[in-house]
Amino acid sequence: MIGVDGVSLSYGDVEVVEDVSLSVAAGEFVGLVGPNGAGKTTLLKAINGVLDPDGGSVRVAGERVADLSARAASRRVATVPQDTTVAFEFTVEDVVEMGRTPYHGRFSGDPDAGEAVERALDRTETTRFRDRSIASLSGGERQRVVLARALAQETPALVLDEPTASLDVNHQVRTLELVRELVDTEGKAALAAIHDLDLAARFCDRLAVLADGDLLAVGPPAEVLTAEHLGTAFDTEAAVLPNPVTGTPAVTPLAESGDLDRTVHVVGTGAATARTVAALVEAGATVTVGAVPEGDVAAATARELAAETVTAPAFAALDADVEADARALLSAADAVVVVEPVATSLRALARDHDAVVRVAAGSGGATSATDPANATDAADATDAADAADTTGASGAAEQTDATDAADRPNLDAEDAPATEPDGSDSAVDAAVAATPATVTAGIRAALDRPVEADD
Repeated sequence: MIGVDGVSLSYGDVEVVEDVSLSVAAGEFVGLVGPNGAGKTTLLKAINGVLDPDGGSVRVAGERVADLSARAASRRVATVPQDTTVAFEFTVEDVVEMGRTPYHGRFSGDPDAGEAVERALDRTETTRFRDRSIASLSGGERQRVVLARALAQETPALVLDEPTASLDVNHQVRTLELVRELVDTEGKAALAAIHDLDLAARFCDRLAVLADGDLLAVGPPAEVLTAEHLGTAFDTEAAVLPNPVTGTPAVTPLAESGDLDRTVHVVGTGAATARTVAALVEAGATVTVGAVPEGDVAAATARELAAETVTAPAFAALDADVEADARALLSAADAVVVVEPVATSLRALARDHDAVVRVAAGSGGATSATDPANATDAADATDAADAADTTGASGAAEQTDATDAADRPNLDAEDAPATEPDGSDSAVDAAVAATPATVTAGIRAALDRPVEADD
């Protein structure tokens, strides 16, 4: 339905789009993603006929856009632009009815206009605005009215330039659900430049990554949204993991790596361990993990962040080979981070290391890292070696608590309770406490403070 073949466009001497080829079939929703200035808007303007390509061609519904009159092109492709400013104070209904302009003859009206306008107003939830001036609406409300105008055109192809940019979360989802519905039920071809990568992955059949005027990758969201592609396109490190609710890829950009040039092994499971792994990677450490159950979020996070990981079948005891692999990684590490709550079998892996940092919300009178009034206690507790508690770990290991300075049990003691006395989840507290600053401070304290004979 939409065919872009070798299109190049430039503004003066600046080439904005270079030899881009892309197709969108009827009944398909394709998301165009990429950084600001990548050429997304320019490409969309070539598709709807606003710009003439310097090279290549654009076809919509089998016709070359360059060969069509403006009226004929507007019967094939409707556009929702980024800029929703309307020069005059038309009513909302008048603006939506402008979408029917391509169907007005020179000496005849448009008998289908009334029904098309009503349907568009209803679908975009803008009927209540119909008699209001377009100038009186908020940016998000105008965005929905402009979408209604495009729907009123009733074209087989729909081009949208950042259609959710001014919308609140609720209407972002509703807008993309509506486009998805039009694609699925009416067979429209939709191409949308979308800023939010998570929403693009959730609603689009395919994504096209545009960077520096070139198409970097085109395909299903799970294949396109990779750390490598995102690093090239957006010049940033990112973790891409399945959204636990939708199952579609979710992108988390990572901060620039710190200077913790150490190898750190992480022992633990669940969200708190995943957060700790991410914090260590952000801090600049080389991270290894294990043993962790297959399918655990910590295992998925570790793999995504290129951490070497030892996994074991879920709900099964550690076998000798898995334990040996985990111990080998642990022995090679400069420090070990134990993330509470942790099973006794996993806790035992860390017993013989000389530098152990424990990420835990604590129990009894320990301060919770989720308490806003004490949110800095975790960092303060590990800011210097003398602020951290060190206790024995089978007579050899030093334990530096990364969350507070209260007394802590040995690593070979009974497992800490899973919840605080007030019922809060200690794993959640641990995840909050495991920031690059707090974990780094704990590791440096453990490495800098020598183990004494009575530790």
